[in-house]
Amino acid sequence: LLLQDLGFMPNFKKRKNLLNMFGYNQLKRLRGMFLGEKAKRIKSYLENSRKLIPNKSFRLYTNFATTKIKDISSKYGPESLALFTHGSGSAYYTNLFKALGTGNIAQVFAKGIAGSTTGELFAVASRSLSNAKNFGKEFGVPIQYGSYEALLADPSVQVVYIALPHVFHAEWAIHAANAGKHILCEKPLAINHAEACAIVDAARRNNVFLMEAMMYRCHPQTAKLIELLRAKVIGDVRIIQATFSFQAAFDLTNKALSNELGGGGILDVGCYAISMARLIAGIELGKEYAEPVEVYGTAHVGDLSGIDEWSVCSLKFPRGILAQIASGVFLKQENVVRIFGSGGDIFIPSPWVPGGREAGITKIFVRRSGEAVAQEIISETNLNLYAIEADMVATCIDLHQSPVMKWEDSLGNMKALDSWRQSAGVSYLADSLASIG
Repeated sequence: LLLQDLGFMPNFKKRKNLLNMFGYNQLKRLRGMFLGEKAKRIKSYLENSRKLIPNKSFRLYTNFATTKIKDISSKYGPESLALFTHGSGSAYYTNLFKALGTGNIAQVFAKGIAGSTTGELFAVASRSLSNAKNFGKEFGVPIQYGSYEALLADPSVQVVYIALPHVFHAEWAIHAANAGKHILCEKPLAINHAEACAIVDAARRNNVFLMEAMMYRCHPQTAKLIELLRAKVIGDVRIIQATFSFQAAFDLTNKALSNELGGGGILDVGCYAISMARLIAGIELGKEYAEPVEVYGTAHVGDLSGIDEWSVCSLKFPRGILAQIASGVFLKQENVVRIFGSGGDIFIPSPWVPGGREAGITKIFVRRSGEAVAQEIISETNLNLYAIEADMVATCIDLHQSPVMKWEDSLGNMKALDSWRQSAGVSYLADSLASIG
């Protein structure tokens, strides 16, 4: 019935593909979407892009994603775009944010970048010039743009910061790269590995900087953790436990609870936990990061939201290293990291936003076997988390990659997230329809 609603001729292969990707309950929910007010818009989009669907090649998938994002953007497109300079004006950063609840992110970032040693807030652009002027007035931004095109066409703009809903990352990152702009893209880099590959490919072809904005990777606390693991302070790493989860208000217009926008805990915050597990396992194996050999996840998928409201995942790495991961957007949990080794354990009480994003002291607790009291390991910084991240971009921009979050690291993280979602039965209309032959 769903295939007929979409205008496809049903056959056994298509029915099997749909059931494998969505499951029966998800199919019922999707059919309800197509029978509602969204039907004409989505069906028209599918008719325009259907010729791309059977071909799973890298280039065509990028085109498919671009078509999809442009279609959705009429409703969920970015609201404003903020810009800040690096140094004496030799480089620029751009912060894109949208209408669905991310105004706070832009404001937090604008406040945070004020502490940067290399940058200052420089300009803002919006589809509404009045919105841009209001933002500029609130944060003391001297230049306001009335369109994104004007800003991206400006040769003085060199770096863009993309903080849109997940489904828009590929569209805007690729567009920025093709315009010759360097890119700081919010996590996750994309909604799936294929889109992430397309972004990296665009950055490589256009010879521009690209970094996935995993803030914690830039913080001195993470550097200290790596130092402790390399020093074998707890012996050989055996088990990693990492959780990032929060309780959002139940609002289906919130991007975190929107299937259409790529919401859910796995992509929104589970990407942090997966990244940490891969980092720790990699250090233990003498590498910068490691890829799991087994990934198994399970999730509670909301009947109304259609996304993973809370989820867990088990990973196995070489040499018997195991990881237990938990995420959620509709469940408050203990957002900590624990590492258990052959000679002790490590506890990180604030792994994702060390110091609550602000400058100051953060602590890692190390307890060796036989010790009753854990040793406090202190990291200190005079910059907030966003300023540290911005300064990292400025430092590494000529390298086109950051040593704390390389392209292959981001791609490996995206592949692990794909495996988690697949095993947990979590899928998006945006990435699943591309596989219907």
